[in-house]
Amino acid sequence: MPAPTTGPAPVNSRSRVLIASLIGTTIEFYDFYIYATAAVLVFPKLFFPSSDPTTALLSSFAVFGAAMVARPIGAVVFGHLGDRLGRKGTLVASLLTMGIATFLIGVLPTYAQAGWVATALLVLMRLAQGFALGGEWSGAALVATENAPKHKRALYGTFPQLGAPLGFIIGNGLFLIIGALLPSAAGADPSQPSDAFLSWGWRIPFLFSAVMVAIGLWVRMRLVEAPVFSRTREAGLVRKLPLATVFRGHWKQLVLGTFFMLATYVLFYLMTTFSLSYGRTPEDAAVPGLGYDYTTFVLMMIFGVLFFAVFTLVSGPLADKYGRRSTLILVTAGILVFGLVWVPLIGMGTLGVVLWLVLGFTLMGMTFGPMGALLPELFPTSVRYTGSGISYNVSSILGAAVAPFIAVALWEAGDGSPWLVGVYLSSMALLTLVALLLGKETKDVGLDEGETPAGSEHDEAPATTAAL
Repeated sequence: MPAPTTGPAPVNSRSRVLIASLIGTTIEFYDFYIYATAAVLVFPKLFFPSSDPTTALLSSFAVFGAAMVARPIGAVVFGHLGDRLGRKGTLVASLLTMGIATFLIGVLPTYAQAGWVATALLVLMRLAQGFALGGEWSGAALVATENAPKHKRALYGTFPQLGAPLGFIIGNGLFLIIGALLPSAAGADPSQPSDAFLSWGWRIPFLFSAVMVAIGLWVRMRLVEAPVFSRTREAGLVRKLPLATVFRGHWKQLVLGTFFMLATYVLFYLMTTFSLSYGRTPEDAAVPGLGYDYTTFVLMMIFGVLFFAVFTLVSGPLADKYGRRSTLILVTAGILVFGLVWVPLIGMGTLGVVLWLVLGFTLMGMTFGPMGALLPELFPTSVRYTGSGISYNVSSILGAAVAPFIAVALWEAGDGSPWLVGVYLSSMALLTLVALLLGKETKDVGLDEGETPAGSEHDEAPATTAAL
């Protein structure tokens, strides 16, 4: 009787890889964006009552930033699972965690109904969001890059990055629709939400996330493990403690990767979170802003985010052709200059404000796109989920967690002028530029390269299959 033959191992099709990496991050960023919007628009009133609007806004931003502290913890936990057990199941778990936390925010009582218990529950759900996002990005980036042809890794790596602008457009677009259906009463301040919006309208985007999560889970459940991870597992190179391996043998890559992302994070949250506060604040306020009504300014932002999406995709082929490091050095220099011209741009009126948004989001796409390939390429397969996730998410503390808070303080110190905020951005870009100059090009790195043999002086013994 002839021995049974086995067919080739299943592989993910290109469309499945790109859709799975895109849809998950779109949902994750959608969830984060709707919180960011609510943190500016409604949470200061509903969860952080204060006689001083600036204090309430800063309190709301502090909770927004608290999630960034949870992200490295999520990176460690999900990274450990992803490097030990595989990418697929870990990505499903991160998406489910994010979806549940976001949905529960939509049913929370407000401060008026439950006092500080409501605020505490909001903080808890926000921490859960951050914990989940800590495992989401690196997993999605690995799905894209580990299944990509070597000469197209940066292009494939832009698809999880594309989830950021798409999530922004969907989330803010939904808030715009709800705001239009629930307008402020005649004679009321158009920059402020209506009573109906504050009562129940803001909850709809959070509840709607359940539908998006269901779609994302269906897509991700159809994935199979990438061959590069399967080969690592079959070779016995899976590590018992990926975190220890990363800190012992790849700490330089961790530090460089963290600072590679710094300018990206600061730019990202200044353009998406701080700008919404600055744009909507009346010109005659104690700390004056641009004085646009909510709908007008969000439409201007969405127009800018379209450039974010386009240039995220543009950056991939450029990084594949010219290298990740060379591309990012030029883009980071552009961010540095951009921070110094905020006031002249905004001083040009509406045309200047639109140009400010377009330039900021264009640079955001150009710097964010290559990161989907660059950070995973810094680490070998056995610790890639953990290493890239920690770098990405520790940078979120140094950049995103404090950026909105610092920006509001600098805006206040500048008596309503954002020139100090621009200088802050330029300073962070300078740090990233130094890290890029110290780093090496990763374009030609093979994803199977760099694995250390079992028992090397830099690694603990790999986990056995039985231990999995």
